[in-house]
Amino acid sequence: MDFRGWWTTSWSSRRSRVLDASLAAGASVLDAAIMWAGTAKSYWLPGYAVALVSALLAFTLVARRHYPVHVALVSLVVGSAAGGGPITGVIVLYSLGAYAASRWTAITIAATSYAVFLILPSPNGGNSSFAANATFGLLFSSFPLILGMYMGARKQLLASLQERTSRLEREQHLLAERARAEERTRIAREMHDVVANRVSVMVVHAGALRAVAARDPDRAAQTATVIGDMGRQALEELRQVIGVLRQGEGELPSADPGLDGVRDLVGQSGAAGLLVDLVVYGEERPMPSAISRTVYRIVQEALTNVHKHAGGASTRVDVRLPPDAVEVSVVNRAVPEGAAEHGLPSGGNGLVGLRERVVALGGHFEAGPSRDGGFAVRARLPVPAS
Repeated sequence: MDFRGWWTTSWSSRRSRVLDASLAAGASVLDAAIMWAGTAKSYWLPGYAVALVSALLAFTLVARRHYPVHVALVSLVVGSAAGGGPITGVIVLYSLGAYAASRWTAITIAATSYAVFLILPSPNGGNSSFAANATFGLLFSSFPLILGMYMGARKQLLASLQERTSRLEREQHLLAERARAEERTRIAREMHDVVANRVSVMVVHAGALRAVAARDPDRAAQTATVIGDMGRQALEELRQVIGVLRQGEGELPSADPGLDGVRDLVGQSGAAGLLVDLVVYGEERPMPSAISRTVYRIVQEALTNVHKHAGGASTRVDVRLPPDAVEVSVVNRAVPEGAAEHGLPSGGNGLVGLRERVVALGGHFEAGPSRDGGFAVRARLPVPAS
């Protein structure tokens, strides 16, 4: 056992150090006084020797918290041999019950101490009966040990509760951080849908407006009207998202466009010059709000990407409505040679956001180049039976 540095590092607090030092000093004085007063005369050592041993033995109490077994063994051997240290013995037994790592070790040492007490001569020269000595020794050994075990268990319980509380606080903090991160991702996705998609189509319309302004004023006026309508829609959706950021509302824009909204998207893209067709397979029926919005966002993002990267390519939007799902595909052909590029920026986050939406609803999403050199976006969203 290495005792180096234990004076400065072994105690958990200054209060513990002061308490242990005070107990050692007080027990040293009391044990020495008791032994010197007359009790030590019945033992085989001189009174001053028993008093001195008792005084020195008490100073082992400074190590009682971290070395309770060692202190108890020293007290048992030295105290029994010298016949002194009653106050120190009581404190040692309490410390053994409170701080020993094993309860069985504490009980074994206490039982051994009790047996030694019965075997050795009585302190008062044998005036007391064996039954009296046995009763006194049992109380002397068991009461401080049981009290120490109770206090030790109580301390461990409090420490366990504090650790559990700290762990729960850390878990709550992590859950709150995760919730905030998910909320930031959700808001960022909505901002992308509101700003990037609509503004991209508006830019395409603006390019078409510039091209036809001189030769076809009527078409230019229609295009300007479309741009104004889309701008107002974008501002309204953006206002709702900003309201969430400022006021902490529980839900983001909850528009439920459905297939009518998909038709509007196709019409807007067609008005911007995109060759796009919409085909709906199956009987139209009301869809859950989350699925309806996701279908709308899939078509919106896919058509926006066609405007950005394949403006001259013909595009087909298919919506299939089997009984248990909604299937959406947006496929554009290869870009014709010589087609104009709009030069719109792309952050690469749109398809990632679509995948997150679809997966969150338990669906399947895939996007990638098609065999004919075009690009395809496909998704399947399961519809709950209810």
